[in-house]
Amino acid sequence: MKKVVVGLSGGVDSSVTAYLLKEQGYDVIGLFMKNWHDDTVTISNECPWLEDSNDALIVAEKLGIPFQTVDLSVEYKERIVDYMFNEYEKGRTPNPDVLCNREIKFDVFLKIALQLGADYVATGHYCRKTSIKQPDGTEIHQLLAGNDQNKDQSYFLCQLSQDQLSKTLFPIGELTKPEVRKIATANDLITADKKDSQGLCFIGKVRLPDFLQQKLKPKKGVIVEVPGTFEHYKNSVPSFDSKTAELAYFAKKPVYHIEDGKVVGEHQGAHYFTKGQRKGLAVGGTKEPLFVIDTDVHENVIYTGQGKNHPGLYRRTLFVSNEELHWVRPDLALQLDASMEVLARIRYRQALQKATLYKVDAGMYVDFEEEQSAITEGQFVAWYLEDELIGSGVIS
Repeated sequence: MKKVVVGLSGGVDSSVTAYLLKEQGYDVIGLFMKNWHDDTVTISNECPWLEDSNDALIVAEKLGIPFQTVDLSVEYKERIVDYMFNEYEKGRTPNPDVLCNREIKFDVFLKIALQLGADYVATGHYCRKTSIKQPDGTEIHQLLAGNDQNKDQSYFLCQLSQDQLSKTLFPIGELTKPEVRKIATANDLITADKKDSQGLCFIGKVRLPDFLQQKLKPKKGVIVEVPGTFEHYKNSVPSFDSKTAELAYFAKKPVYHIEDGKVVGEHQGAHYFTKGQRKGLAVGGTKEPLFVIDTDVHENVIYTGQGKNHPGLYRRTLFVSNEELHWVRPDLALQLDASMEVLARIRYRQALQKATLYKVDAGMYVDFEEEQSAITEGQFVAWYLEDELIGSGVIS
């Protein structure tokens, strides 16, 4: 009998994951990850992990499977939280959920599961895995979008490797959320009607500005409104002598200075803000709401534009450096000067967009068919062939 360790989070998705695996005849163990108890940084006044671990225990008892809690807070702080602070300090916007999957669930947690003698780990992600048998007997593992288009979470797993995928199961990837809840209700699982968690991976509710302020000190600076008539936006597109030159031109973002607009307010620290953000600026009196179009953490200035159609929000091309380039399918990795038509997204829940990948010496350009709003440094871009996620990278 194959042994599977399920990351029981205390939510309905992982509860049904454990139930389905037990039904399929696996030897199932439930493991709850405790990722936080650093008293120097308060994540939330509420204590969701206590309630969640309790719910996970009740589910395990109901299913008749062994259960234990593992404390991964040291690794979580080093690999996720410290990284987040460093990135925000640099004026970049990290994605802790993608990192948590790569560094915690499918690395530290996976290693613990294997030490327990597990053949696989399983999580309640809405995505699917299939494998292609090679002529030499080896397997290539495919990471596919979940069948529930509304809940597809493949984006969050965009940094997984072939090795990690080989030891992973996603039992609810074929199901929709309503079907998952129905199974939980039919089997009297306490989590059947529990709301989805909205917080940081396995931690719970976090008000990000409050969280960041505990490590990144407030620093008063100005908010500048840049008009949509800014010179850079009106420049006519030059002619290019190569495709690389064209891509470099469209990937280049405007450089703003205070004199390019007018000062319309003050903020408590440019490192608390991210591109595309609307809330928290506290500037009134504009015809349309202000959106952050850029932040300068060195000069501590936030640049904004009126309305969600402001040209400063849009860019057609982004760049991923070689160091930040990751192929879930290394067999499909682009060679120098090669290109590939894909579907791509720059954030979770974004509809897939048509794009072309171009491999150059220093990394790779992702050139979208249509301009994208709020391409944000530090976030992940993921690319697909139909419904298969084949690679990803951190936006430079």
